[in-house]
Amino acid sequence: MKKKPMYLHRSADGSDAKIKNEYDAKFRSTEAYRESLPDMMEAAHDAIQGANVPIQQVGVHNFKLPLKFRTKQKEIHTLEASITGTVSLEAELKGINMSRIVRSFYDHKDEIFTSEWMGKILKSYLKKVETKDARLKIAFSYPMVHTSLRSGLEGFQYYDVAFEGVMTGDGTYRRFIHFDFVYSSACPCSAELNEHAREHRGAYGVPHSQRSKARITVEEEKGKKLWIEDMHKHCLNALKTETQVMVKREDEQAFAELNGAYLKFVEDAARLLYREFVSDKRIKDFRIACSHLESLHSHDAVSVICKGVKDGFKADFMDFGSLVC
Repeated sequence: MKKKPMYLHRSADGSDAKIKNEYDAKFRSTEAYRESLPDMMEAAHDAIQGANVPIQQVGVHNFKLPLKFRTKQKEIHTLEASITGTVSLEAELKGINMSRIVRSFYDHKDEIFTSEWMGKILKSYLKKVETKDARLKIAFSYPMVHTSLRSGLEGFQYYDVAFEGVMTGDGTYRRFIHFDFVYSSACPCSAELNEHAREHRGAYGVPHSQRSKARITVEEEKGKKLWIEDMHKHCLNALKTETQVMVKREDEQAFAELNGAYLKFVEDAARLLYREFVSDKRIKDFRIACSHLESLHSHDAVSVICKGVKDGFKADFMDFGSLVC
C-alpha cells in the first residue's frame, strides 16, 4: 500500500514533509521586514465578525508587573501587581493592539505609583490606541506590620487592595480605591442567649462568631489623597475586631474580650463603617459590602450600603462569593 505524504513529518516511505517546520534561530528581522508584516488593524471592514456595534471594554487582564508603592510613612514597597487595562472600541474597527496596553506600563514601570501615574498611562492609552474611553485597575496585596493586643509580638497583615482609574476622551478622570478588611464578628443574639442559659440553668455555652470581610470602594475627591493606611484606620476605628497575626495566650484572651465588647450584626458593621467613612472629606463617594461567614448557619449574612450621592454608587453589589475569607 502506498504511504500517504505527511505535511509536518517525514512519511513512512522516507519522503520529506511538505511543510518545513523548523525554527530558524538565526533569523533577524529588519525594519523593512517588519513593515511587510500583515496588520489586522488594516483589514477591510467586512473582516469584522458579528454585529456592527461598538464594544465598551476590550483589553487585557491579569498581566503581572512589579510596581513601586509609597506608604504613608514615605517607605517604598515593590509589590507584584495584577493589572487589567481596557479601552472602548468603535464599531468600524476590527480590534485593538493588545500589546500596546502592556507596553504602556513598561514605559513607566520604574516610576513610583501615584494616581497621577495612573492618569498618565490612561492618557497614553487614549493616544496610542485612538479610543474614547480607557479604564485601568491595579490589584495587589499590601503588607502592614501590626502589634499583638497584649504580648507585643509583631507580624505582617496583608490586605487585598486595588486602584482603579477611568478616563474619557474629554479628559474626565475618576479614581477609585478598593480595600478588603477582615475582622471577627460575634453575634449579639447568641451572646444574650448564652448569658440567659448561664443565669437560668447554669449551662455553659459559646456565643457564635465568625471571620468576616468588608469591601470598601471609595471615589477620591479631585485633588485629594487618601492613603491605604487611612482606609485601614477607618475600618479599624469602626469595627475594632480585626483578625490577629501573632498571638500568645494573653492575646487570645484579649481578643475574646474585644469581641465581647464589640458585638455586631452585619447590619451594625455596615452602619459603623458608614459613620466612619462619611466623615472623611477626601472621599467623594463610597460603597461598603460586608459578609459575615456564619458559623451558626450554612449560609452567610450580608449587607451593602452606599453614601447616597446623586448619580453615585448604587447598593448593587452581588459578588458576595468574593468576600469568602
